[in-house]
Amino acid sequence: MLIKQLYTGCLSEAAYYIESEGEAAIIDPLRDIDSYLEMAREQQSEIKYIFETHFHADFVSGHLDLSKATGAPIIYGPDTEANFPIHKARDGEIFKLGAISLEVLHTPGHTLESSCFLVRDEKGTPYAIFTGDTLFVGDVGRPDLSSGNLSKEELAGMLYDSLQNKIMPLPGHVIVYPAHGPGSSCGKNLGPSTFSTIDEEKLTNYALQPQSREAFVTAVTEGLTAPPTYFPINAKINKEGYDSLEEVLLQGMKALSAQEVKDKMDQGDLILLDTRQSAEFTQGFIPGSISIGLDGRFAEWAGSLLPFDKPMILVTDPGKERESMVRMARVGFDKMIGYLEGGFESWKKAAYPIDMIVDVSADELAMDIPFDENMVIIDVRREAEFADGHVAGAVNIPVSDLVDPASMANLDDHHNIYVHCAGGYRSIIASSLLKRQGIHNLRNVVGGWTSIKEQPSIEILKEKSVLN
Repeated sequence: MLIKQLYTGCLSEAAYYIESEGEAAIIDPLRDIDSYLEMAREQQSEIKYIFETHFHADFVSGHLDLSKATGAPIIYGPDTEANFPIHKARDGEIFKLGAISLEVLHTPGHTLESSCFLVRDEKGTPYAIFTGDTLFVGDVGRPDLSSGNLSKEELAGMLYDSLQNKIMPLPGHVIVYPAHGPGSSCGKNLGPSTFSTIDEEKLTNYALQPQSREAFVTAVTEGLTAPPTYFPINAKINKEGYDSLEEVLLQGMKALSAQEVKDKMDQGDLILLDTRQSAEFTQGFIPGSISIGLDGRFAEWAGSLLPFDKPMILVTDPGKERESMVRMARVGFDKMIGYLEGGFESWKKAAYPIDMIVDVSADELAMDIPFDENMVIIDVRREAEFADGHVAGAVNIPVSDLVDPASMANLDDHHNIYVHCAGGYRSIIASSLLKRQGIHNLRNVVGGWTSIKEQPSIEILKEKSVLN
């Protein structure tokens, strides 16, 4: 038996390859399926099943393309309704895979169709369970994303029953393989590891401690922040179907000259997305472009900030065009119409206008604070981060709020605007959004809060500040 976790850090997503005696199964595949096909070829195995733990909200699954490529059935648990052919498994149904087996455990709560898959080894002994978003390391799936007309409290109650009746009775040595790791928005606060055991979770996971149903519902539902705005879009795509990745790339991988890009920008409303690292972006970029660097949680921020219904052109480092488009497609973007051939250098060589963002250090910020009456410090971290400590007088506008021009209504170029996040990635995204709205008198604080809090002369508060 071979089990391999295929982890994608920028989405905090884990897919799985399972193989026994020449037969393989894939659990929760991403949209780009080449790695699964390559593994099967290396193992000289045939992909027999594609298991989906639920309709994912944070990425577009590869179930349709993988089924088309292999002929393997797509298997969901009970209460699943999809717009494409699936095998709707019964609770307790067993699927043989070589010398091992996988048993379906229906575990509603995160969503109604959520199911786990219990692997029994060659001797029939429970060995591992693939828990999807039902059980994470240190957390459980949030019950407020999508499941008809049920409230999050009703779903949390169902999740309590699923954990108590299906997960908790399993032997303590059983390995827990969840669909997500730290940083995922599918839970409140996932632990640092990407796998665990039943015993470890019983010991450390707040949701598996002895408690009443009512106490569990309260614990799971309190403190939930708003999910990323693209979650409902991806869940709908996964349920209704989508164009193949091959078709999306065929349309998107079109090299456009600087002149062609400029013409398309002049002709209509489109998104120009720059995926270079933030340090490169600040030194020069095409006016109006949005920076979301491949070096951070790229796909998640793209899904949260960019419209899905507008054509898009990409500006990337040469050689990064396909990677950028694949990672966009993972969260449902399919309207890429080309990329700037030669990258930003070709735009400069064409002598078209460029823009820049001024970088300043934290000590420069500290020196400017006492003397600049028009200074506005914009902290683009999340509200919880801001509450833990911020510069006195700073305004908290989380990056996700900057897609709404109304959030910038009280800002104009007579303000000397200093933008920062925790370390520098989000502040460049924010600065590009501000620039796109015509706010140009701004500076990016390099190193963000990590550097700012080390400045002894800067007053730090723990209270909300607002822009008057």
